[in-house]
Amino acid sequence: MSITGIKGMNDILPDEVGTWQFLEREAHRIFGLYGFNEIRVPVLEKTELFCRSIGEATDIVEKEMYTFEDRSGNSLTLRPEGTAPVMRSFIEHRLHAQDPVAKLYYMGPMFRYERPQKGRYRQFHQIGAEAVGIDDPMMDAQVLAMLCHYFKAVGIDQVSLQINSLGCPECRPAYRQALVAFLDERRSVLCSDCQRRCQTNPLRVLDCKVPACQEATTAAPSVLDHLCGGCAGHFSQVRTYLEALELDYSVNPRMVRGLDYYTKTTFEMVTGQLGSQNAVAAGGRYDGLISDLGGPALPGIGFAMGVERLVLLKSQNPATAQRPGLFLAALGETAARHCFLLMNDLQQRGLKVEMDFSCKSLKAQMRRAGKLNARYALIVGDDELAAGQAPLRNMDDASQETVALQELAAVLNSRLADCS
Repeated sequence: MSITGIKGMNDILPDEVGTWQFLEREAHRIFGLYGFNEIRVPVLEKTELFCRSIGEATDIVEKEMYTFEDRSGNSLTLRPEGTAPVMRSFIEHRLHAQDPVAKLYYMGPMFRYERPQKGRYRQFHQIGAEAVGIDDPMMDAQVLAMLCHYFKAVGIDQVSLQINSLGCPECRPAYRQALVAFLDERRSVLCSDCQRRCQTNPLRVLDCKVPACQEATTAAPSVLDHLCGGCAGHFSQVRTYLEALELDYSVNPRMVRGLDYYTKTTFEMVTGQLGSQNAVAAGGRYDGLISDLGGPALPGIGFAMGVERLVLLKSQNPATAQRPGLFLAALGETAARHCFLLMNDLQQRGLKVEMDFSCKSLKAQMRRAGKLNARYALIVGDDELAAGQAPLRNMDDASQETVALQELAAVLNSRLADCS
């Protein structure tokens, strides 16, 4: 019996990687425009980090983390999200001593044990960004502007921005009390998970996808009606800046986050293209997280995007893979040896070149050139080597010209520059 991959942990095959590279490349470019710098943190962290940051009563900590003891008896966890590890690194390396304002981004795999389905896997990948040290609503608006800029840059337009405010430690207890009282009257019609959440994490009941729970909470009290003056003012200014930037958004008072550290502004980029897994990116402000983890009392805001979900949306308008600039069709062993050396020379000059190593017929080699979607094909045999020139065929329109082999690199650079 052959060994298969682990359920929910997927291979990314060569014909898919181009889209992944495009999405990652645009993240590097766009985030850099806004002054964000990349940070890379381990996939394994101490379990305590996530219990303290995410919250022990969350579904992630209670049911979804990959946690184990190492040979020294330390409890370790494969990271289920990226913000807490980045903040741990920020604190540990005292990045705040260099500059209390830090703008960081990351990308890589995360791990959660849950039922695999379209857009949700046990190993999944995120691209995320974190801005630390500024609590001004303008920073909230800039982070959202960068997120919208990214989606525009990668050509994903079937998404919409939803925002909400979850209040702060001063005003959230009163809202929590009102929500619990509301849910207690309807506990019998809620699913078993929501019955448990009523006491441990009542805000999560509003995010349940079970139809009965959604119907039962239609008239639930709104968190926006319970904001203190500071949180209400902050949210109002965020909206003002978004409108000044002409960014379309809607207010969703039912939006909550599955992690305990969120305060004030929260947001999601949602789509109707992926069924129940409608959030493509999500985030918010977490002004108390850094101090809770033992660092300075600095505010923060960030988001994460699910790369698998981006790929699903992008597959409807896939990024064009880089085409080979040239395919070398060699006729005979002598020509094949010459083409091999020529291919290496052109590759060293920065050109993407392919050839067939098995000396098949010209017809078979041209089929191969077509399958690889090469822009040009050079046909080289003994006569062409003797003459020092060979036919260069445009694979898009079948036109053909004769070029000197010594001038091939210059000709290709000129032709390919015209194509770009």
